[in-house]
Amino acid sequence: MCTVSDVKAGGEDRFVIGVGADDAGFALKERLRELLAGDPRVAEVRDFGVREATDTEPYPNVGLKVAEEVAAGRLDRAVLVCGTGIGMAITANKVPGVRATTAHDTYSAERSVLSNNCQVLTMGARVVGPELAARILDEWLGHRFDPESASARKIAVIAEYEDAHHG
Repeated sequence: MCTVSDVKAGGEDRFVIGVGADDAGFALKERLRELLAGDPRVAEVRDFGVREATDTEPYPNVGLKVAEEVAAGRLDRAVLVCGTGIGMAITANKVPGVRATTAHDTYSAERSVLSNNCQVLTMGARVVGPELAARILDEWLGHRFDPESASARKIAVIAEYEDAHHG
C-alpha cells in the first residue's frame, strides 16, 4: 500500500485519495473511483465504502472515517458522495483540520482549492450527472493550493481557531 509520505518522498507528487459514499451516492462514487484510478495525478485510491447500492450505512459514518484519514495525513484528498453532497460536507467539516466543500460546478471546485485549500470535495448524485461530476473532479485535481497566496493568511485564521477550540 502506498502512503502519502512515500508518494511525496519519491518525487512523484501524486495524490493518495480516499473515496466514500452512502447508498444514494454509490453509483457516482464508483464512476469517480474508476476515473481517479486511471488518472496520472493519482498514486492510489482508497475506497471507504459503501460497497454496494443496497448498503444503508449512514453517510456520516463514511464521511467521518474518510475525513479522519485526511486529518491524520494518510490521505492527501478525498471525494465524498451522497444525495446532495451537503451532508457529507457538513460531516467532514466536523473533523478538525479538514476543509470540505460541496461543488456542483467547475469554478467552485477551482476556488475550493486555490482560495480555501479544501482537501475534501463532496458532490450530490441527485444534483450532478456523471459527466459533469467527472469534469468537476478533473478541475479539482488540477489545482494545488499556494501557501504563499493571499488566501494562506485566511486559512491560517481558520487553523488557529481550530487549534484554540479543538486542540
